[in-house]
Amino acid sequence: MKDLALLVADKNMDFALRGILARPEPINIRRLSYEIKTHAGRDGGVRTSGPETLALLKRQFRNGLLMMDWEGSGAEVGSSIELENELDARLAELWGNQAKAIVIDPELDAWVWGSDNVMSEILGWRKNQRIRAWLADHGYELDPHLKPLRPKEALEELMVYLSEPRSLILYERVTSRISLERCVDPAFNRLKAKLQAWFPA
Repeated sequence: MKDLALLVADKNMDFALRGILARPEPINIRRLSYEIKTHAGRDGGVRTSGPETLALLKRQFRNGLLMMDWEGSGAEVGSSIELENELDARLAELWGNQAKAIVIDPELDAWVWGSDNVMSEILGWRKNQRIRAWLADHGYELDPHLKPLRPKEALEELMVYLSEPRSLILYERVTSRISLERCVDPAFNRLKAKLQAWFPA
């Protein structure tokens, strides 16, 4: 039996999680065996049938994890936390305390903005102006942690500017390099706390 089944909304999440789980030491967990599967219905599919889909893997895995974006979930009312709590309740009926949902607000792309230096190195940024300053000049509002409020659109515009195709491997390369200890994203920290509870170092 493997440790963890992960059902995620898309391949971007798949590759981002690969980068994170390849580095157990920075998040203070042991190395674990896992499989990542993507839901054919993307974020909306995870919201509507994710717990039941994940339950099909229960006999093969000790723990289960759902992950999706709030943006694109199709939820018409409430908040990302309310949706996450609703999914947790559905998972608890199927897994007990051995499964967890993570709803990222607004979307996974916020995680790749953890470090200007890492982004600059990976993307081959050669301008004297820092990436975040470039974003601000192009109309992107930044939050108090200097992450763009529209992270996906900011990344897409940056890639167009650099004439680079948007690649899945970018997500893995960034999450395999950024500081996981100092990440302030609430959804990431809920993920980290649950992994630490299940798989302590």
